[in-house]
Amino acid sequence: MHIELDELTTRKLELNLAEKPGVFKLFVDTEGCGCNGVIVIRIVSRPDDTDIRIQTEPFTFYVDRQQESLFDEKMRLKADVDYPSFKLTSDSNLLGNHIRIQDLRD
Repeated sequence: MHIELDELTTRKLELNLAEKPGVFKLFVDTEGCGCNGVIVIRIVSRPDDTDIRIQTEPFTFYVDRQQESLFDEKMRLKADVDYPSFKLTSDSNLLGNHIRIQDLRD
């Protein structure tokens, strides 16, 4: 699995890390949404035992192995110019629009 990032997206992800240790995790949150779930990007201190690393450059991204099938092999993450959100797409899908970052670091 690979996530393509443009320059604006890279800058916004760096700002969210705020020079503190952490890794990104793609996560489909189904808690209280009454739907199939909403994709969020979590910043975590360390991955869970069930997480698999999907990418290391320019940032490390993880996904839970049970959610891996919900994502495509090659994706593009694009930051919104005017809002603190992102869009995740692939050649065949719009996987998520208005994706937010949740900082869950210790």
